[in-house]
Amino acid sequence: MVGGPLLWFARDLAVLHERRLVGRGGSIDTDPLVVLEIERRRVELVMAIDDWVARSVPQHRLGATLHTETVGAVIDRLAESSVRAHHALMTLDAHDERLHGAWHHLAELADAYDDLVRDIIAGRRRLPEW
Repeated sequence: MVGGPLLWFARDLAVLHERRLVGRGGSIDTDPLVVLEIERRRVELVMAIDDWVARSVPQHRLGATLHTETVGAVIDRLAESSVRAHHALMTLDAHDERLHGAWHHLAELADAYDDLVRDIIAGRRRLPEW
């Protein structure tokens, strides 16, 4: 479940998180209509990821433990964490604990995503059908 359309969806989610958390040119757009549009687009992308996974990845239902989130939700959290980590890298001192914490959080999410993908493919984990 790495590559192809998932990378494009993840990139688009990261761009939306960047607009929401960091802003372009250092200023976050707080216009409620812009924020609402960003959130609407994120929901669409998460649903597109989940639709792609449902169509492309065989699901083992018998005996597989249910995961609490969809793959789209996990990728959305990865995209947000990536934006936070990169922003920390660009704005914080190299010795700042928040910088290390942001990258540690991103690494943990990436490891958990890898584990999830392995478990889904092996039939040990199944995804919610929302």
